[in-house]
Amino acid sequence: MKMSALSERDICTKFITPHLIAAGWDLHTQFREEVGFTDGRIYVRGKLHARGAQKRADYILYFKPNIPIALIEVKDNNHSVNAGIQQGLAYAETLEIPFVFSTNGDAFLFHDKTITSGPIETQIPLNAFPSPNQLWNRYKLFKGIGDDIAPIVSQDYFSDGLARSPRYYQQIAINRTVEAVARKDGDSRHLLVMATGTGKTYTAFQIIYRLWKSGLKKRILFLADRTALIDQTIRGDFRHFKDAMTIIKHKQIDTAYNIYLALYQGLSDNNNDDAYKQFSPEFFDLIIVDECHRGSAREDSKWRAILEYFKGATHIGLTATPTETKEVSSTEYFGDPLYTYSLKQGIDDGFLAPYKVVKVTLDIDAEGWRPPKGFKDKNGNVVDDRIYNRVDFDKHLVVDERRALVARKITEFLKGSDRFSKTIVFCVDIEHAEGMRKELANANTDLVAVNSKYVMQITGDNEEGKRELDAFISPSERYPVIATTSKLMTTGVDAQTCRLIVLDSNIGSMTEFKQIIGRGTRINEDFGKFYFTIMDFRNVTALFADKAFDGDPVRIKEAGEHDDISGAENEADDVTEVDANTGEEVLFPQPEKPNISIEGIPDQVQGRKVTVNGVEVSIIKEHVQYMGADGKIITESLRDYTRKSVRRTYASLDSFLRSWKQADKKRAIVQELEQHGVMFAALNEEIGSAFDPFDLICHVAYEQKPLTRKERADRVKKRNYFTKYGELARKVIDALLDKYADDGLLDLENPAIITLDPINRLGTAPEIIGAFGGKPSYEAAIHRLTGELYRVV
Repeated sequence: MKMSALSERDICTKFITPHLIAAGWDLHTQFREEVGFTDGRIYVRGKLHARGAQKRADYILYFKPNIPIALIEVKDNNHSVNAGIQQGLAYAETLEIPFVFSTNGDAFLFHDKTITSGPIETQIPLNAFPSPNQLWNRYKLFKGIGDDIAPIVSQDYFSDGLARSPRYYQQIAINRTVEAVARKDGDSRHLLVMATGTGKTYTAFQIIYRLWKSGLKKRILFLADRTALIDQTIRGDFRHFKDAMTIIKHKQIDTAYNIYLALYQGLSDNNNDDAYKQFSPEFFDLIIVDECHRGSAREDSKWRAILEYFKGATHIGLTATPTETKEVSSTEYFGDPLYTYSLKQGIDDGFLAPYKVVKVTLDIDAEGWRPPKGFKDKNGNVVDDRIYNRVDFDKHLVVDERRALVARKITEFLKGSDRFSKTIVFCVDIEHAEGMRKELANANTDLVAVNSKYVMQITGDNEEGKRELDAFISPSERYPVIATTSKLMTTGVDAQTCRLIVLDSNIGSMTEFKQIIGRGTRINEDFGKFYFTIMDFRNVTALFADKAFDGDPVRIKEAGEHDDISGAENEADDVTEVDANTGEEVLFPQPEKPNISIEGIPDQVQGRKVTVNGVEVSIIKEHVQYMGADGKIITESLRDYTRKSVRRTYASLDSFLRSWKQADKKRAIVQELEQHGVMFAALNEEIGSAFDPFDLICHVAYEQKPLTRKERADRVKKRNYFTKYGELARKVIDALLDKYADDGLLDLENPAIITLDPINRLGTAPEIIGAFGGKPSYEAAIHRLTGELYRVV
């Protein structure tokens, strides 16, 4: 058989694999074929979703199962030897693989990224493929891995034959960290930045396991600041440490273990009864700080005191959101990240859920509210005469009608999608969360009557709510459905099936915003969670436009040891403290600067909220924003965005009509436009569900009057073009038109359509086709029917 007749897979089987084996590569442990290393981005169209294509390498070669060192891209023999090199280099860049090969079965083009002088690409015969040791020695030289640390770097991952294997970005994070720690080059602090939902704890587990099993690190402390984080960790991947692991509780210290999990407040308190001092300063040689943006970034924190005590250990910080403000810097302590895997990368790869935004603007938020002269609050006191706005509501001034309207809009959204979608409502403070629980209960009386846990307040001070936190985040538990919170659920809550995040809090901190968005980014395919919605009442999602929203953090801390930072702005209006006994977060309002009324009289007494009712509140703007194919939020109107997207492909109505008429399958055009960002389901919601994609395009992109499917079907029936056919054929055509009017079928020319109800009630497929005089006549009749249906008058 000629080489040119072989498929790409044939080339792999007959030529590439045999030469790899001949070069010494183990078939079972050192190379994999057709390796999909992403899941494929999820595209959302209205309430529908679809997966994009995976990125897939033809071969990845491993020195050890945890160390990928080479990639081969294969093309069939109708291509040149070099044809796959650019695709291979792009994949290798993502996977951090230094050796790339392209082949068509005749030879290899070898691209060696470790070369610093001389040719970087050379062509080699198939029988000259490098052996594993040849590439490993080059790899070690390139990475600066000496023989003394090579056994540590090549230490295997944990595997029990059942556990998952690391994703590509986890593998990079683990390998970079193990290499950095093994080098012992004087840098004992390291930072990993990985978006929420990308498996930071699993990554930490594999780092600990490899450093521990290699013998480099013998006693390890995993440090967190919330009970939920410790509980999730020990029940998750850390369970494989078994008897080598313990949790430090009630300040009881036992030095017989290797792996220790602890809350920092369980090791230290404000009475100087510091349990960590029961250990010698040299006891731990590795400390992992989970969610390190929270406490350890601040110089005067208790976290920092613990880390300073064990300063001889290697410190590794994990976070999705490194804190970089004028006062606080994660990178100043831990250094620049060893590796960053961002939210945008996670969504592009299909490992994280994309989102759409529903922005609701209330009139009193946008325009402000000024009480009429002598207006009294619910306690009968005159309300200070000044203009109140979005920042004041629920912090200083409670407007009953505003809360009720927010609850109605949340309920309205859930009724239009799924009333049992797990929902987190982020509020200004604990009192606001309590009040919103009441309003949401009143807005959902029917479901609350069935189960009072349908809506629950889950805050640091509410024991009943905190007890239900595990049930809320469990995919298999139906209740609670809606959780109102302030700060407790902003971080460390693994809510895999959360489909709706409601923002009704004035969030000014980018760190807090990223953490909140992270509550929705997890995908759970078993429970149908592929995307989520953000419902924004406070214009918080304007932060999406901030260049700091995604990507590498920028260090902006400017204050030195003796600089006065008393005038620096705080990240947020409130700070949180953690209860030393429970490890749960409790909110303590900071002293506030008094607001001055228009008469110059100080505003309400500090800490006291004024509650009013009888205020008319209405919605002045409501629109949906989507994440576009480029990862950016589409801020223009849906119609404008659709018009631009369609016209980029079809510059005029005539060009669109020609393509539509010539297309054998209309659905192919619709799918092509969807790939360019046209969202037909969303257009149906806005313009009307009775319109065909054809009319939506003509109307939105070219300003044509749309016709409903029923109107189009009725026009065809009135034209009597099909009277020449017999009774059965006419009944089939009428049934097809009725089905089009009801269901909006695009592919009338698909032969399988006659097997669908109710057409199949008219006869068998051969009987129906025979009624038109045979298959060619049937196909001609359906083709004409389609043409008449989409005829533009």
